[in-house]
Amino acid sequence: MRLKRFEVRNYKNFKDTFVMDFSKVGTYNFNKECLCDGLIKNAIIYGKNAVGKSNFGRAVLDITNHLVDKAKDFRSSIAYTNADEDSKEAWFRYTFVDDKDEIVYEYKKTSSVQVVFESLEVNQELVFSYDYQKNIGDFDNFKKYGLSTLNWRFLEEGISFLRYMANNLTLDDEHPVMKLMCFVEGMLWFCSLGNGNEYIGFSLRIESISEYIIRNGYVHELEAFLRNHDVNEHLEAVTEINGQRNLYFKHTKGYVPFSSASSGTNALLAFYYWYKQLRKATFVFIDEFDAFYHFELSEQLVRLSIHQLDMQVILTSHNTNLLTNRILRPDCCFILTKDRLSSFSEATARRLKEENNLERLYMGGEFDG
Repeated sequence: MRLKRFEVRNYKNFKDTFVMDFSKVGTYNFNKECLCDGLIKNAIIYGKNAVGKSNFGRAVLDITNHLVDKAKDFRSSIAYTNADEDSKEAWFRYTFVDDKDEIVYEYKKTSSVQVVFESLEVNQELVFSYDYQKNIGDFDNFKKYGLSTLNWRFLEEGISFLRYMANNLTLDDEHPVMKLMCFVEGMLWFCSLGNGNEYIGFSLRIESISEYIIRNGYVHELEAFLRNHDVNEHLEAVTEINGQRNLYFKHTKGYVPFSSASSGTNALLAFYYWYKQLRKATFVFIDEFDAFYHFELSEQLVRLSIHQLDMQVILTSHNTNLLTNRILRPDCCFILTKDRLSSFSEATARRLKEENNLERLYMGGEFDG
């Protein structure tokens, strides 16, 4: 299953409806590996500072806050709805597809955890809808989808109907409810900028990256990964006085703790940490992807995500060196402005070709209109 379309309105700085449509694929005959199943698989979002790139990633992962027991986005509780709008309800709509079904999940929330409306459609047929405030719902198709035996007596206030169904009924893995829930369980947002290894979704386990690397025997593999990306250091797991083991760089005259490494090396460590676990992921949003990377390293990691990761991977960046048709394509490069999110191919009247210099066009304001 993949995410076909995401829409959000009245969430943080997104007063109007903002859409990311992964099905809007151009007719380009190059870099087809950036697509999968007719949808965009790899994308990069650009935009000026404070335009909302980080907020957009948090918006996409908002669904994890009320459906699954994974790492929560505690920042989203601050100024959750748009400060210039009278309504105190943020609106979200997700369209998922696989080879059998198109599943649309829509909801409204007044906070990161308080659902006030939700509905589920499968192949354009309503499975259910419910307005929590008016206590009005449509459950006419519950029996058709094997949901009619659910005991609503013990539904706690504020709990999502969809989550309650998934947790209290024995449903086949191919049931639309379970397919949607499994996808959401595998969604991940992470950022290695600023506050260490910050993430949303995917896991509840809180551990240091060093602990994970050492416990799983990945020290030498991490060293090789770093060397492949021009960090030529020798790594060892060292037991400290308190008995805790941590990663150190071994030098001729002694050891240097990994924690003293450059911001770029620590960001690369965070990337490796998540890369080792992404076989279980369904959708990945990496914010401030390459804030600390040399442009050559950025390109290497983008190519790695394109060729070695099967799930949809969305990056945010200010690095215009990645804006080249050698790596991506115009329908996989997006620009976020205060008014909309659109791919480069949508944001200009020019018919973009493989020989076009996307970086030069972007720097010249071609896609700002």
